[in-house]
Amino acid sequence: MNDIVCILRRIGIGLFAVLAGLLVCGCGINNLPTYDESAKAKWSDVQNQYQRRADLIPNLVETVKGYATQEREVLTQVTEARAKASQIKVDASTVSDPAKFKEYQDAQNALGGALGRLLVTVERYPDLKSNQNFLALQSQLEGTENRIAVARRDYIESVRTYNTELRTFPGVLWASTLYRSYKPMETFTVAEDVTKPPTVKF
Repeated sequence: MNDIVCILRRIGIGLFAVLAGLLVCGCGINNLPTYDESAKAKWSDVQNQYQRRADLIPNLVETVKGYATQEREVLTQVTEARAKASQIKVDASTVSDPAKFKEYQDAQNALGGALGRLLVTVERYPDLKSNQNFLALQSQLEGTENRIAVARRDYIESVRTYNTELRTFPGVLWASTLYRSYKPMETFTVAEDVTKPPTVKF
């Protein structure tokens, strides 16, 4: 009789362990790490697109310089804004630092503004507007601005999902026990009209 009781007890413990495991898996214990990794991946994409834009700027500046040497002030502003934006680094581990994130965001916005002013000055130079090298660079730059907008949108959505999980049940339970190092991530806060790429008619 004792053997049967022991066997039933072991089966009961085994079933309890399996059910507890299924319950834990089903109640979101893995959501926070999953959403965290997703947001970090989206942030990497944002950085890649900003880097792509930064890499195009020297060629654009050189092309414009050949046609519009009197626009030296605008060219200098673009070059300085690019240098400043390139110096500020925010990696996936520091997107939860509001001050550092804002510094990075402000530098990228300044670069976008300077770039927009440069493209507007091109209106005064018909020869430059028809230059094949300039047209190719302009097309690549417009494509990159669109990629930046998409990457930022995807990052914002991913961070929204992650931050929501941190603040709602059962995520808040796991954040306060197993994932104490997980902090809310920052997201872009600029106005919609600032985030749009500059529109220039050629």
